[in-house]
Amino acid sequence: MAVQARTPWREAFGARIRSARLARGLTQEGLAETCGLHPTYIGDAERGERNVSLDNILRLAYALKVRPGELLDGLERRIPKKVP
Repeated sequence: MAVQARTPWREAFGARIRSARLARGLTQEGLAETCGLHPTYIGDAERGERNVSLDNILRLAYALKVRPGELLDGLERRIPKKVP
């Protein structure tokens, strides 16, 4: 699958995934195994190269033991003046 274009939202969301993962002492592989996703997908998401679906947001939140809103809250403030 081709890498998708990065956006400020995807990059901020990915940074939150990475931060929560590291806070729990998980590797990308460990997180992937816990939520049933491929490790490459986790890396792509953390770099903002994936448009993560609602289903996968819920899987990630469950695996990271956070509310889904914690991964999303405040991202709307990153909307650029010209939406890509």
